[in-house]
Amino acid sequence: MIVVKVGGAAGVDYDTVCADLAALSRDKQPWVLVHGGSHETNEVAKQLGHPPQFVTSVSGYTSRRTDKRTIEIFEMVYCGKTNKGIVERLQKLGVNAVGLSGLDGRLLEGKRKGAIKVVDEETGKRRVIRDDLTGKVEQVNVELLKLLLDNGYYPVISPPAISTESEAINVDGDRAAARIAAALQAEALVILSDVPGVMTAFPDPESVIPQIARGEIEHAQEHYAQGRMKIKLLGGAEALDAGVKRVILGDSRGEGPIKAALDGRGTVLA
Repeated sequence: MIVVKVGGAAGVDYDTVCADLAALSRDKQPWVLVHGGSHETNEVAKQLGHPPQFVTSVSGYTSRRTDKRTIEIFEMVYCGKTNKGIVERLQKLGVNAVGLSGLDGRLLEGKRKGAIKVVDEETGKRRVIRDDLTGKVEQVNVELLKLLLDNGYYPVISPPAISTESEAINVDGDRAAARIAAALQAEALVILSDVPGVMTAFPDPESVIPQIARGEIEHAQEHYAQGRMKIKLLGGAEALDAGVKRVILGDSRGEGPIKAALDGRGTVLA
């Protein structure tokens, strides 16, 4: 079992990822895909007059400020356009893909955060936000995934998740993928984005770190990770701690990105 997470940045190549997933399907390799949609969501939010806002937690992680209108836009893009676009690509390639959000069948469930502590970018002061619709995945409906997989269907999953109070909540896709990989006892979690891995001299691709041991992940987060890579490393660490054997941070661009990652191209966490 392989769990693949592909991000939603502007440079991500869904076509190459889907072609590689189709090749895995022909080889009878079971997989689950988790995807993002951040760039498209930002563009749609601007067009709808509700431009995106981002906040940085006191621990240094950046996330989307998520009010009720943002969740509605999130559902439109992630669960709608992006998810069904990926399913369409896979169906054209002969893969019987099924698109799901974390809401469907309570696939991804967790508590909504009562409050988040953030750092104000202008003043540097800490403040508390209490109306944010965010959370963290704590439960995965493994039975639903196995039902699909055992009957020849390939799940394509997007946030949001559902809270314990049955509200839609924004959850981080990389950490959700880590939860899914752990729940399915996956042999590998492949996290693909628009960069080739963790780099010591970002954005120089020649500076990619080929392997990071579990005990060195926090050091890499502090000294090398740029932008979203910091939370991808967090998700990777959580997957390893939950029993996933390998996590590979790879590049979605180019031919055979998943195969390349499984062959060790990118940054391997183990």
